[in-house]
Amino acid sequence: MDTAAPATAAAPARRPLRADAQRNYDRLIERAREAFTELGGDTSLEEVARRAEVGIGTLYRHFPNRLDLLETIYRGDVDRLCELAHTVTAERDPWEAMVAWLEEFSAYAATKRVLFQEIVAVAGKDAEVFIHSRAAIAEAADLVIGGAQRAGVARKDVEFSDVTRLVGGCTMMPGADAAQQRRMLHLVLDGLRVHG
Repeated sequence: MDTAAPATAAAPARRPLRADAQRNYDRLIERAREAFTELGGDTSLEEVARRAEVGIGTLYRHFPNRLDLLETIYRGDVDRLCELAHTVTAERDPWEAMVAWLEEFSAYAATKRVLFQEIVAVAGKDAEVFIHSRAAIAEAADLVIGGAQRAGVARKDVEFSDVTRLVGGCTMMPGADAAQQRRMLHLVLDGLRVHG
């Protein structure tokens, strides 16, 4: 894998798909994300195909190997987070933008852990998808968290990496359900807010 690609490299271009093929592609990604989040690294590609209600041949036509599928999910999740950063900062006040973005980042962190481990096992920690993702997340976090700091509503004595690690940590507690993770996230947010 080429690790010398620029940090902002886009995903490889795909030829446009027929409508039914695009539906299969999208469904495969969504069901794969669900399966990997639920079952972890034990998820088989056959299970992904079953959940997406397609044959294994259809899966392999879109994703020739497991790594292709994992990287596509990982990159898509990062790209969605980056798009969300621009949307919320344009439409909401700085504090609400940061809250909305970190809630989505929390959901991303829960899925990312499994995908990250699997990609590292095959492609290493310096895989191009990680280089791209680190730069993209840093830019999005600066836009949202930095925006709240510049507006004076979030503490200025923390770095975005402090915040993303705290929020990511909220998803790692064994046995914590979604409601508890959300409560922990809001405790973190309360500690970041400038009061008064």
